[in-house]
Amino acid sequence: MSSAAPGRPGRALEGMVVLDLGQIYNGPYCTMLLRQLGAEVIKIEPGGGEPIRWRGDGTTVSQAFNLLNGGKQGLELNLKSAAGVELFLRLVAVADVVVENFAPGVMERLGLGYDRLEEANPRLVLASGKGFDSASRHKDLRAMDITVQAISGMMAATGFEGQPPVKSGGAVADFIAGTHLAAAILGALVQRERTGRGQRVEVNMYDAILPTLTSNIAGYLDSGGTAPERVGNRHGGLSVAPYNVYASADGWIAVLCMRDRHWQTLCRLVGREDLLADESLATPRGRVEAIGRVDEVVSAWIATLTTAGALKLLQEGDIPAAPVRRLREVIEDPDVRERGMLVEVDDHGRPGYAYGSPLRLGASAPVAPAQAPDIGEHNGAVLSRLLGLTEAEIEECRRRGAW
Repeated sequence: MSSAAPGRPGRALEGMVVLDLGQIYNGPYCTMLLRQLGAEVIKIEPGGGEPIRWRGDGTTVSQAFNLLNGGKQGLELNLKSAAGVELFLRLVAVADVVVENFAPGVMERLGLGYDRLEEANPRLVLASGKGFDSASRHKDLRAMDITVQAISGMMAATGFEGQPPVKSGGAVADFIAGTHLAAAILGALVQRERTGRGQRVEVNMYDAILPTLTSNIAGYLDSGGTAPERVGNRHGGLSVAPYNVYASADGWIAVLCMRDRHWQTLCRLVGREDLLADESLATPRGRVEAIGRVDEVVSAWIATLTTAGALKLLQEGDIPAAPVRRLREVIEDPDVRERGMLVEVDDHGRPGYAYGSPLRLGASAPVAPAQAPDIGEHNGAVLSRLLGLTEAEIEECRRRGAW
């Protein structure tokens, strides 16, 4: 691990080398976060690339791949060949972290289980993203975001009562698990500073997504199991009202009253001061018990206003509210662009996009978004810099089938 150059601020993970075997969303998002903290991330792919690279027409690199792999170094390796495994183990010897989210048993079948990696580098952190714990009764299920949402209760808790379960719009299981995996890696690196040794860390999607259902689980437990599972846009635990998405004259707006003072202000805004004298609505529990009536009051008022007009009044009253925006509006949001959260980059002569960092550390210099690598784009540079291989030695690796 190197230190920051004199005269410029360092980055939190500067000098750390991460070997990224991740695919689709879980692993690549984890390593994206590590890169944004300053680590050097080496994206290792087989000759055909990882599955998400060609999502779409099958010939053009997908924007999903670009968004999650910007700024990584591209290394092509055939881990099913002896030469590829040998070269990978040499890289392991000089790396800090290996990230993988293969199906259970794949690393072992490749001859790259933790015992072998630890032998090559006792300081290595092997981070594995899985669907379920290796001892779980569900371990034989193929875990993808939608299957984990299904089995975890996420889909049962999403949608409207009496209607079919609904998948969350975003790939929440993949990305939440990837975030947890990055946190586990950071913890292991801190512990390594004390012990001098690495370790294996594992995060499974099933465990990681469970706490997101806290409102729903608490509502179920508090009600003795009588609370409905699917409540539409109402509060998952049915403990807050109003808490919903309401139609305006030209769109939709989300509104909630977390505190009694929010409700009191809202009553005045809608011209229903009479509700302030209604003791049955004076408490959160009372408003939840009358949730249909409460929603009718808010709906009738917002329907007479534009989204912008309603939002202005709600903001002036310090009532939590926000417009429901279309994806196009978010992509074109000046805040998103000005903060560098979605940046246009040159993708080898094609238009591409990269994410900026949601992690803002005051004493760690930001890492600029960059284009994603082509398959094996940096083979020569990585192998010469990290392993000291000459051009002739690199060519010999290729000849032996390392890629």
